[in-house]
Amino acid sequence: MGTALITHADCLDHVTPEGHPEQVARLDHVLHALQGLDLLRIAAPRCEDRDILRVHPQSYLDRLIAALPGEGHHRLDEDTWLSPGSLEAARRAVGGAVRAVDAVMANEVRSAFCATRPPGHHAEAETPMGFCLFGNAAIAARHALDHHGLDRVAIVDFDVHHGNGTQALLWDEPRALLITSQQYPLWPGTGAADETGGHDNVLNLPLPPGSGGAAMRAAYEGQAFARLEAFQPELIILSAGFDAHADDPLAELEWTVEDFRWLTHELCRIAQGSAQGRVVSVLEGGYDLRALADSARAHVEELIEAGR
Repeated sequence: MGTALITHADCLDHVTPEGHPEQVARLDHVLHALQGLDLLRIAAPRCEDRDILRVHPQSYLDRLIAALPGEGHHRLDEDTWLSPGSLEAARRAVGGAVRAVDAVMANEVRSAFCATRPPGHHAEAETPMGFCLFGNAAIAARHALDHHGLDRVAIVDFDVHHGNGTQALLWDEPRALLITSQQYPLWPGTGAADETGGHDNVLNLPLPPGSGGAAMRAAYEGQAFARLEAFQPELIILSAGFDAHADDPLAELEWTVEDFRWLTHELCRIAQGSAQGRVVSVLEGGYDLRALADSARAHVEELIEAGR
């Protein structure tokens, strides 16, 4: 049935200050790496306010709109910035994730990769942080649950930094299972194993610095896969961060491209069961441009192979 690539040029208009790791070049490198692959290319639509309001209050959206600069940059916190095009980019990132859910639920494609920015998994209900403005993956999950009427949606987040925003936004959502692996300890400081959600719906897999792909594979094989299969998700959403790569400048998990390939393969295998192969992947982190591009290509190649 195939795999979709969902992106939009507006995502290049979120411009961060010079030297910032979450830069326009990230998306350029990912898109270049995916050239030539057998993908259905879909333009990410601009989301509606109601999509954002599935997990964020109106007051938060209003605050971001008011903070948007007419030129230059506006600093929201130590790491998170707005430029004149940032909210349009963020609306495309949300819209792309929602469109991806619609595409797999309508059997247009088996899977979809959202090559968009800014990322989303650190954004909490009323707090932008960690380069993130809106909770893209959490919004996609709530859209699948509330609009498409699914009973069980799983989110697997393998970004090197803990998805504190997704965890907070879905903490009290019993229809969603969040499985997240991350270097621990590391910013933002959350992600301990005893953080299990309001309905035992969160599984954190903290991994020590320098532990490498072997420790990741053992954690997923020993804990995550059985938990995921027991949950019987009808859709799997991936927060696909590639900053666990050994060359990434912001962390030290020391994964390789083949580790991302293996993990994607295994998650797609599980999706072939209760989820009928339905996988939606949204781009999160990854800050060494070559490692990001190579890892994203391997990830998408596995999505394509599983979707055939």
